[in-house]
This record gives sequence, structure tokens and C-alpha cells, in this order.
Amino acid sequence: MAAAPAAVDTAEAEHPSPRPRPLDALLSIPRGVAQVDFQPGSPTGLIFIIALFAGGWQFGVFGLLGTIVATVTAYLLGVRPGRVSTGLEGFCGTLIGVALVLYLGTSWTTAALVAGSAVAGSVLASAMRTVLTPYDLPALTAPFCVVVSVMVIGAPSFERVWAGHPANAPPSATDPGTAMTWTAFWHGLFNGIGQVFFQDTWYVGLIFLVGLAVASRRVAAAAGLASLIGLLVAWSFGAQTADIGAGLYGYNAVLTGIALTGTFVALSAAGVVYAVIGAATAAALTAGITTVFDVVGGHTLTWPFVLVTWVFLAAVPTLSRLRRAG
Repeated sequence: MAAAPAAVDTAEAEHPSPRPRPLDALLSIPRGVAQVDFQPGSPTGLIFIIALFAGGWQFGVFGLLGTIVATVTAYLLGVRPGRVSTGLEGFCGTLIGVALVLYLGTSWTTAALVAGSAVAGSVLASAMRTVLTPYDLPALTAPFCVVVSVMVIGAPSFERVWAGHPANAPPSATDPGTAMTWTAFWHGLFNGIGQVFFQDTWYVGLIFLVGLAVASRRVAAAAGLASLIGLLVAWSFGAQTADIGAGLYGYNAVLTGIALTGTFVALSAAGVVYAVIGAATAAALTAGITTVFDVVGGHTLTWPFVLVTWVFLAAVPTLSRLRRAG
């Protein structure tokens, strides 16, 4: 797993780091993309960028736009250089870029919204760290969730933003049914990993898995197992097969599984069981949050992961068989 300062949001040096060198500044962009999955390595980030472009050029371009704007904003506002260079200020921008181009379509208006939202996300991330640090909780992807939820729910009020936006109905809207097929199963296994970046093509998910394996085989195994857990939970409860195959019940389980398996909770037998329970909980919560956002016109995003991980991390100090990582 990544070294503690890169993986744990609150683990920072007491004094500011020196100004990053040009190479570090450049590598902070792929590191920011990699930090979506808690990985600080630029090789993993470069593989993730390849995966985004494999999913569609717009995901790669807008994802990078969000990453760059968020990273530069944090630097200009004086966030500690160590956070900027390790990519911790870029990953919410990555998700903002990918999500907004998916929900609003490819246009110059969307590009402007991505840039503005990445700035807002950077400021919100700092505010959330201030609020959450006394409780030893990381902000995770909450800034991304807040910003994109506000943007997407408000978008229908603005003609220049909403006109021509893509249809975003779940796969089950045109392909209903709960009978599991082998194709849906193995597609869902990889798509659960890809959907962390809103990608529903199995080979894109496979590329992301390769990127995780480059960072750590343990992390890749945790992601694969968590995706499987999300899939099995959804299937056992009778979720729509097309949605399972698209990975819609897997990605929150994947992020939760990685977060609780050595990233924020120290690796142990009890910790692995805890992570399994967390991943299953995130998958189950996905349905409830999806229903809530359907009413107001929003999207599930990574809210289940954020809420479940906060609760599970807050509980650790009272559980004698578990301890926080770092």
C-alpha cells in the first residue's frame, strides 16, 4: 500500500515542505489521478489516464482538465506543497471533470463548468479538512460529491448548460430483468472497478485493475474482491442484472474496500473482515441513495463510499481488535 503520508489524508508534516521541483509539479497531475484510488504513484496515474482515454477521449481530456485546475488552485492558494506534489489536491478535480462531461455532455460550456467546479472543489476540500481533522476523518471524495451534486441538480434550470445533455438512464431502463448471466457477472466484476471513474466498458476496468496492480498487488486484490462483494450483494437482493453488469453496485464497494484494507485501517485479519463488511454495506446503501437522488435529479456518485467509510473509521477507536493505519 502507499506510504502513510500519501494514503492518509490527515498525515501531514508539521512544517511546510519546500516548493516542489518542476518534475514533481508535472508528476502531481498523474499522481492526482491515481489518488482517486488512494495511490500516490505516477506510473499508476499514467495507466489510469490511458484507461480514461480508452473509455473515450472526452473522459481523458475533461478528467485532466479537472485535475490540473484543482492542483493549480491548491498551489496558488498556498496549500502545503507536500499535499500538492503527492496528488492529494487533484483527485476530486479528476472526478469532477469526468462526471460533468458524462452528465452534461461535451461542450465549451461544460469545460468552463469543470474549471469553475474544480476551483470550488479545491476550496471545499480545504474547508472539509479543517472540519474533519479534529475527528481524525479524511475528506475522501466528499468535495467532489457536493460540487457535482449541486451542479447536476441545478443544471436543468440553465438552458445553455442543459441543452443537448446526454441521456443517463441506468442500463436496466432498456434491459430489465434479474436473471444473472455469465457475461453480466464477469463484465460487472471489471466494471465495478471502472465505474470508480464512471466507465462501464469491461476492458477499461481491466486497465484500471492493471494500474492498481502496478501500485500494489494487495490493493488490486482488495479492489477485485470488493467488486465481487458488491456484485454478489446486489444479485442476492435481486438488483437488475443490467445494472450489476454495468458495475453500478461495485464501485462504491471497491473504494470502501481499498480504504479499509490497509489505507486508513491497519491491515489485520480483523481488519480484512471489517473491510468486507464495509464493502457489502456500501453496495447495499447504493440502492437507497440512488432512490433518493432519483427524486431530486441527482446521481449516486461516491456518496455511499464516503458515508460508510466515515462511519467505519469513526468506530475504530472503540474497537479493540482494530487500529488506524499510519
